[in-house]
Amino acid sequence: MNNIGNETEMRNANNYVTQEQIAKNSWNVVKDTPAIIFAKVGAALMLNRKRLVTKTFLIDNNTMSYSLNKSWDKDFGLTLFQTIYLPKYAQIGALPSYNASDIATIKVNVPNIQEQTAIGSLFRTLDDLLASYKDNLTNYQSLKATMLSKMFPKIGQTVPEIRLDGFEGEWELCEINDLADDFQSGGTPKTNVQEYWDGDIPWIQSSDLGINCLFEIKVQKSISEKGLENSSAKIIPKDSIAVVTRVGVGKLAVLRHEYATSQDFLSLSNLKSNIEFTAYLLYRLLQKEVTQLQGTSIKGITKGELLSKKVFIPSLPEQQAIGAYFSNLDNLINSHQEKISQLETLKKKLLQDMFI
Repeated sequence: MNNIGNETEMRNANNYVTQEQIAKNSWNVVKDTPAIIFAKVGAALMLNRKRLVTKTFLIDNNTMSYSLNKSWDKDFGLTLFQTIYLPKYAQIGALPSYNASDIATIKVNVPNIQEQTAIGSLFRTLDDLLASYKDNLTNYQSLKATMLSKMFPKIGQTVPEIRLDGFEGEWELCEINDLADDFQSGGTPKTNVQEYWDGDIPWIQSSDLGINCLFEIKVQKSISEKGLENSSAKIIPKDSIAVVTRVGVGKLAVLRHEYATSQDFLSLSNLKSNIEFTAYLLYRLLQKEVTQLQGTSIKGITKGELLSKKVFIPSLPEQQAIGAYFSNLDNLINSHQEKISQLETLKKKLLQDMFI
């Protein structure tokens, strides 16, 4: 069910068998299609997944199928099953499970075949749109990962494998320390002093940042002027880059407005390099750092360790071009994620409103 292309209908499988194998093992082939399949035992049952099958198939003994006769429109049948929370019908035991009678006796309201077809067609269109946007999203995310590995020089190289048109020459070796004039850590006002909090100064912490969202901050807390004065928190100027160096290493954000930060951050201000390019440069570097830290007891990276990291950077015009390329790619990714969220919300509402 997790295979790409199988989001609503089973179009491919990990295993296939021959007629000879079927005959030799006396396997029970399900020929009554279309059918709906779903898990019937164990943790998979609790995931409440259903899929449509339109071709002859075999299932293992952890799976159940419900064949749709001619009184059903297949797309309506799948949609109706999606409105049913099957885990609530599970029998309690060492493993949750249900048998055929548990499912067969579920009572549902079903319209005539013409209305079924109309409803099924609507949800099929929604599912196809969702699948299309998800496929495109996967492709854009894959493209981004590929380009991040190929548009920056690899170890031992001074030029990238893939380069935008119009640029040539070797990149310059420097340290992170050379990319900005100011570097500021943050702080947290005492949480038990109410007057330090809920002021006018947005205060960000690691949990406000997404792992792959370089330009989005979901601020949850703010501090007051007194909170700022009585802690090591500082106002970080806009157009800075805040890098998580403690718990949550791998996250960073471009600050388009003034913020205060927790002590988990090191912020780079008054940048000498293009801000978008620098953000992706640091993101790429930090993802490698996270990979190296996995499996160790180290919880972060020190200010000195980060600022002494050596990187290659191109001329400012090439920095701007690379930054714009990845920013546009991220905009495409974000727009697809938003569209998927909107379509999923619409589908959920229609499932609630169009079924009794």
